[in-house]
Parts: sequence; C-alpha cells; structure tokens
Amino acid sequence: MASTPKKSYDGFTEAERGAMKERAKELKATAEGDVAIREKVAEMAEDDRVIAERIHQLVRGAAPELTPRLYYGMPAYALDGK
Repeated sequence: MASTPKKSYDGFTEAERGAMKERAKELKATAEGDVAIREKVAEMAEDDRVIAERIHQLVRGAAPELTPRLYYGMPAYALDGK
C-alpha cells in the first residue's frame, strides 16, 4: 500500500487573515449600518465621497426599508438581509 505524502499546513496567509478581519468588521458593522456606511464614505476621495453621500441620501429617502451595510468593504443596502 503506497502512502501519500503529508501536506504541511502553515495556517492562513497574511492576505487571508486580513480578509477575515475585514469580513468580521463588516459583520459587526452590519448592526451599526448607517454609521458604518458613513465611516466608509468618509474614507473616500473627495469626488467619490460627494457622490456616495448623495447616493446614500437618495436611497435612505426613497427606500427606508433597506438596511445600510457593508459588502466586501463597500457601502450597500439590503432588503431582509439580502
């Protein structure tokens, strides 16, 4: 019976750990919704920030049933968690 070589596992890469930490922040920020969106928008460049702020105002005014949250680090809106 031939034995298969064992693969070594060194854990997650630095990029993977960073992605997991970012995702954990996003999940936590989901509970804070609007605050998380505003913080992320504040980090944007001036031109992008102006547009993002206006979009946020429009979405919140036109569809208040949507929940603001972050998806993959970007502002987004969900309906019933989706």
